[in-house]
Amino acid sequence: MEKGQGENRLQANSIGLAHIVFFVVAAAAPMTAVVGATPPAFAFGNGAGVPGAFILAGILYLIFSAGFTAMTRHVPRAGAFYTYITRGLGSPAGLGGALTALLAYFAIQIAVFALFAVFVSGFAASLGLDLPWWVWAFAGLAAVVLLGRRHISVSGHILGVCMIAELVILLVLDIAILAHGGGPDGISAAGFRPSDVLVPGLGVTMVFVLGSYVGFEATAIFGEEASNPDRTIPRATYTAVILITAFYAFSTWSIVQYYGPENAQAAAAASLEGFYFNAMEALLGGWVVKLAYILLITSLFACLLSFHNTLNRYLYALGHEGLIWAHVAKVHQDHGSPHVAGLVQAALVVSILGLFALFGADPYGVVFSWMSALAVLSIVAVQTMVSTAVIAFFRRDSFGRSPLVTLVAPALATAGLAAAFCLVWSNLPMLTGSENPAVRAFPVIVLGTAASGWLLALRIKRLQPEIYARLGQAFD
Repeated sequence: MEKGQGENRLQANSIGLAHIVFFVVAAAAPMTAVVGATPPAFAFGNGAGVPGAFILAGILYLIFSAGFTAMTRHVPRAGAFYTYITRGLGSPAGLGGALTALLAYFAIQIAVFALFAVFVSGFAASLGLDLPWWVWAFAGLAAVVLLGRRHISVSGHILGVCMIAELVILLVLDIAILAHGGGPDGISAAGFRPSDVLVPGLGVTMVFVLGSYVGFEATAIFGEEASNPDRTIPRATYTAVILITAFYAFSTWSIVQYYGPENAQAAAAASLEGFYFNAMEALLGGWVVKLAYILLITSLFACLLSFHNTLNRYLYALGHEGLIWAHVAKVHQDHGSPHVAGLVQAALVVSILGLFALFGADPYGVVFSWMSALAVLSIVAVQTMVSTAVIAFFRRDSFGRSPLVTLVAPALATAGLAAAFCLVWSNLPMLTGSENPAVRAFPVIVLGTAASGWLLALRIKRLQPEIYARLGQAFD
């Protein structure tokens, strides 16, 4: 039996639209993104214009999604960005994109494990249990691996509960702000006005805002397991992008009303950690702050579980293609999950976190900051490749689709994402808080990873032409 064929396949029709949306929104980690990522955007970016920046990012990703989802029915059911790039730009570019995506998701996992450990460690210390941060990181990893090997719907239910709890408490804060008539300036359109958004600092804000969308490609990654994927995947993609955009824009607009458009930037700069928690305590009471802190931890855990499942399916796809150890594509007999892929990536996470711990790296200032910057840079690079691949794919055959979907939208998305890559690149020292040469080398690492995948594909073509001929075809 050839590699890439046989009984080791994910279970079709095992998850629906809601599960996939839960995975995507959980990966976006609403509580973490709002409470953790937007305060620096307010403080160092365009201040009160952050809500409008989310609208701009949402429009960019909706434009991206137009071409991305149009191509969905013409690509295999797993592998996500890898298979899109392969079908559009060829196997060398596809393998380069796959390695870059792996880099992105491993980096974001390491970053979130470190942040998870920081908050759990602080919570445990308040209860008298003081342990090193890496102990909590490894404990979280063990829980994620155990849940990841279960049927995909189990993770979907857990992510759904966590996501709803996060959304509810933030919406309660938003409603409380509006019920109190906002802040010193009342309630207005401040935050969405061009005079608030299109000001110096927008580029810095967009760096943080784009990072809040990392992971929405999960809609395509679960295509092999989705019911009626030709309809479910496009609907899930648009639903997820609209939900993320609307919720983040509304929450950040509400906090602008609380502090006032003239005061929001200064309030965030004065207390990044307390920017939202101070408002919660003033309007809802101290117990809500404690609950929000716990939900921040569950938000991070849900994010980890989502990325773990996403990365499992990347490894599964590469194993089926014969590009890595074929056993990685083995599916659990009872749960239908790529459980070997989960163990492989867990071993890699242990190794990387272990090295950081061994060298005494600060879990927030170094591990989280550096790895999240690397992840955003990597995933934006891959998304740029995908938009280019959509154009190339439909140039060969439009399948009767409108040029607006097959050319105009992906061309606009390519230009926008390429500009975003440059923005992240130019703001790396601010993002990481470091001028370390390793940080400055991140763009070289990302582009070098893509180039190494290209060269590896050419080597496979020369030495193993039978495997090369199947690249991008194993899921047909």
